[in-house]
Formats: sequence, C-alpha cells, structure tokens
Amino acid sequence: MSSEVVVSARDLGKAYMIYARPEDRLKQMFWRRRRKFYEEYWAFQNVDLEIRRGETVGIVGRNGSGKSTLLQVIAGTLRPSAGEVVVNGRIAPLLELGAGFNPEFTGRENVKLAASVLGLSAAQLRERFDDIVGFAGLGDFIDQPVKSYSSGMYARLAFAVSAHVDADVLIVDETLSVGDAAFTQKCMRYIRKFKETGTLLFVSHDTAAVNALCDRAIWLDRGQVRGDGPAKDISFAYQASLQEEGDGAGFSISGRRRQMPDAKTDRDFRHDLIAASDKRNVIEVFEFDAEAPAFGQGGGRIVNVRFVDEKNDDISVIEGGEELTLEITCRANRPISGPIIGFYIRDRLGQDLFGDNTYLTYASEMVQVAEGETFYARFGFRMPYLPTGDYSVVVALAEGTQHDHIHHHWLDEAMLFRCEGSHVARGLIGIPMHEVRIDRQ
Repeated sequence: MSSEVVVSARDLGKAYMIYARPEDRLKQMFWRRRRKFYEEYWAFQNVDLEIRRGETVGIVGRNGSGKSTLLQVIAGTLRPSAGEVVVNGRIAPLLELGAGFNPEFTGRENVKLAASVLGLSAAQLRERFDDIVGFAGLGDFIDQPVKSYSSGMYARLAFAVSAHVDADVLIVDETLSVGDAAFTQKCMRYIRKFKETGTLLFVSHDTAAVNALCDRAIWLDRGQVRGDGPAKDISFAYQASLQEEGDGAGFSISGRRRQMPDAKTDRDFRHDLIAASDKRNVIEVFEFDAEAPAFGQGGGRIVNVRFVDEKNDDISVIEGGEELTLEITCRANRPISGPIIGFYIRDRLGQDLFGDNTYLTYASEMVQVAEGETFYARFGFRMPYLPTGDYSVVVALAEGTQHDHIHHHWLDEAMLFRCEGSHVARGLIGIPMHEVRIDRQ
C-alpha cells in the first residue's frame, strides 16, 4: 500500500432541506437566507477521513446512516453542504444503477455516453468498446433501449463500463446484489484483481463480504463516524450493535483479539508422527479463549469450547476427514427458556465456512435451564479438508427461536486452529470422498 493519499475529507457533511408544505419552497425563494422555511436533515456530518492508494475500505451501517450519500459526495455526483473532499485520480463510481444512462438510448449508445463521462477519449473507447460489450454479456440487448433492461442488465452494463476506464478509485455500492451468480463471480474476480493496483471503496450490509474484500472499514451510524479501523474489528462491532434490542444504543462489547500462537506448548503426542506421515491435512488446535471479543445480554455465558474424540478426551491435533465432536459448555446466569447454542467455522478473512445450532433438534421440545445450571451442546461431524491457513471457531448462546431470539453471549474467535499443509487446491473446503475412480468399458 502506498503512502499517497487519494481521498481526503475534512469536516465533510451533506444536508437536505425538508419542507413541511409545498408553498414553503416558494417562500424560501423570496426570503432566501433571511428566514428559514425548512428543517435541515443531515445525511452525514463531521466526517474526517484519509484513504491511501491501494487501500480497500469497506463502509458499513444501517439503512439511512449516510453511506451512499457519502460515496456520492466523494464521487462528485453530489456537492457537500459542509467541509471539503479532495480526490487525486480518476473515480469509477458504481452507485445508483444506471445513473447517467439515458433510458431512450440503446445500451451501445449509453456505453459511449458513460465512458466519455468517466474520462475515456474517443480513441480509447474505440479500442475498448468490444471488451466492454463482451464483459456486459447482454447479447442482442446491447442494441435495445435501456428502459427495457432489468436491474441486473443495468448492473452488467454499468459495471462493464467502469471496469474498462483505468480508474484509480473504484466505488461499489451494493451493485453486485442484483446480478446473477455468474456475473457476480466475474465482477468479484475483477475487483480482486483491481485491488492489486487500485483503491476500492465498498459499501455492503454483508460483513463477511467486507471482511473478505477489505483491509479497513468505516462504520457510519446516524450520519456520524462511529468506528474506523481493521475490517474484522469494525464488522464485529457493527454486527454486535445489530443484535441488540431497540436502536442499538448502549450496546457493549468486551474482550480482545489475540494473535495466532507460534506454537502450542501442550501438543498431542501424535503431532510429530502425523506431521511426518502422508496425511498432510494436519490441523493444530489452540486452547479456548474466554476473553475473546464478545457481546450479549448476559443471561448466560459460554465457559468452554473444545474438540473431543470418542473417549471424550481433548483433541489438540485433527486430521482433515476425521470424525470428531465440538463441545460448547455454558452456564446460566438466570433461567433460560429455549436455549440455542451454535457455532461457525471461519477462515482468516472472516468468511463463514460451515456451522450449525441446536434449535431444530429441540424445536418441538423446548429445553428449560435453571439459574446457575451448567449445560452444554455437542456437535458430532466429520472435519472437512481445509486449505492451508488460520481458522477460528465462533460460538453463541441465544434464547428464543431461529428467527426471533436474543443473544446472551456471542464469542468471536473463541478458539483458533491452524491447518498445516493440504491437498485442497480450489474452493474454501474439501469434503471427504466416498469414492474417486475412473471406469473403462
């Protein structure tokens, strides 16, 4: 990442005039600034930020928090009401679908229009036009008026143009959510390649996508910057606020993240034997961390997490494809009616690989837990083959139903483990195969 600042904002804000009656607009024209016939609504204000070349920055926040308005001001499609923003380089904004498209023009004509607005010369457009049309993949619809396009077709055309303008800064605002799966994957491949040389601003409600794509995240809440830091930390704080009742005010998180240990002091006696064998998918498990980042209402607490074998002994070394049990132990701080205990296995980017919870098993026979009682959940499964890398176990204790519940204790990175060596070359996980063969007649 370069030290060069490509986006700089100081005391940035955007306000809208809200009129109670239509005639107040006319009065304001005559009185101008001598009287106010409107109320000011600030979409966001007091925003200070610096984004450096090569950074990938996610922006998270609830609907109405000012995320899209901030991006429009940075892109230059809106003028700020306060402060200033300076951008060094060419911006390719993917904000409102088809913004700037003329609905009466064909897709072909709108490509020329949008490309010129984004700064491509006539010679550059001629050189790249076929690539843009090919990327969009609209077929004969490229010669139809865009007013006949679906939202997904708009997204295809808009992204195709933006992907071919040699932008220094790419701004993406949930545009990919309307495309089909194949086109979304094409866009994600382009974005990952763009990250190698450009600067990306990415707005999404999907914190897993923010963690996977972004190095840093900014959390906007009611038009104010509530957090700015590593994507994983900001996404966790935002996720915690969404889980709290009401408007999220007053939520709290605790704990601290730890680095993956360099070595485990209490290794399984089989560790060296397994590591030296031909079973390359060796997973080393580290101890439960009771002080990991956490949030919840405190009606109960997770007191231990461990992998165990068929003898109920702790496992500190796992082989991919091995049968094992994940045990999560909880303690009730008050009576709990219908506890739900669940887990996720996440990779180092914060992507949820797999997980489950106890709700379905006990949906017809609700469990009752008394205050002070210790209880636990056990999940027996076959560990998938994992690519080489670092992983974490996220665990949670809730109360209620699958769709209507409160979190008593959510523990992020409750346990870490590392996979050393793997035959998995593609995909996020590999599954144990019952059979792999080639037949000949």
